[in-house]
Amino acid sequence: MALYRYRLNLQLFSGEKTEQATPKKKADARKKGQVAKSQELPGAFILFFCFLAFMMFGGYMKDHLYKMIFGVLNDMLLTELNMNSVRALFSQLLVEMILLLAPIFLVSIVVAVLGNYMQIGFMMSGEALAMKFSKLNPVEGAKRIFSMRAVVDMLKTLLKMTLIGFIVYSSLWGEKDNLLNMANLPLNGMLKIVSGIAVMLGIKIGIALVVLSVFDYMYQKYEYEKSLRMSKQDIKDEYKKSEGDPLIKGKIKEKQRKMALQRMMQDVPKADVVITNPTHYAIAIQYEAGKMEAPRVLAKGTDFVALKIREVAKQNGIVTMENRPLARALYDQVEIGQFIPADLFQAVAEVLAYVYRLKGKAK
Repeated sequence: MALYRYRLNLQLFSGEKTEQATPKKKADARKKGQVAKSQELPGAFILFFCFLAFMMFGGYMKDHLYKMIFGVLNDMLLTELNMNSVRALFSQLLVEMILLLAPIFLVSIVVAVLGNYMQIGFMMSGEALAMKFSKLNPVEGAKRIFSMRAVVDMLKTLLKMTLIGFIVYSSLWGEKDNLLNMANLPLNGMLKIVSGIAVMLGIKIGIALVVLSVFDYMYQKYEYEKSLRMSKQDIKDEYKKSEGDPLIKGKIKEKQRKMALQRMMQDVPKADVVITNPTHYAIAIQYEAGKMEAPRVLAKGTDFVALKIREVAKQNGIVTMENRPLARALYDQVEIGQFIPADLFQAVAEVLAYVYRLKGKAK
């Protein structure tokens, strides 16, 4: 006994979101401010590059700090203190502090902008700042607190703290000899050791956080794409909204074809001759000497349309002439409203001459 089986895709009947989001849905989500973004990545970059800036501009910042301290002490010792001198002193301190911290500020701003631009590009959206009363719902808030995302965030925090603790412990343990000998060093030597260890720790921690942030960005992108997944029915509905219902579009096209056919049939009585195949093709030709540079196709069609053209021509007393090769060539090469090409001039001219002779006209 033969057993026949048919494959059936059950996803067509389920609402399971298994399909990747369409470009339109991604664009709509982006307009709402919904993008794949890691909040950790810009902060990690800022930390790493700021300590790198300390290493690069440390000499400049140290000299500027010494100069500022000595200048303040000299001004305080040599200048009589009054309201004007104190105001001038604080103005000078403000300018010096800005110059001292300017490299760090510039690096932080540039890195923060680039860190966000690398993830999402240029984007401006105010919808993310709009007031949403659903966020005040305590039930939804409890769901967010005990959701899988909250668990992942807690694990990320624990991992970061553990990794930072390990880096600090291993680095300080490696510098234990220098730390123990600091008591025998002058102040300048102590500051040099402490600053070197601090910058080294900052760079190591920055590198570790950048690596963790890259993995966090990959996770955020996965969650983002997962949240935008669509079912097959969603894709069909989106297509209907963007392209229109196929049934309605078909009816519109059918109506447009009927209107075009009606306009074409209204031009058939203006023709001088209708060239046929004889049953499959019909092409209506018009030529007005002195007004047209060449004969023009007023109407053309096959099968049913060709039959209607012949009927209209018969009703209006237009000559119908059979010429199979010419009818096929005209149908293939000339669109409605176009003039006859040069390679068909001779054949069409002979047909028109014959028609004019039948009507007793001069060419």
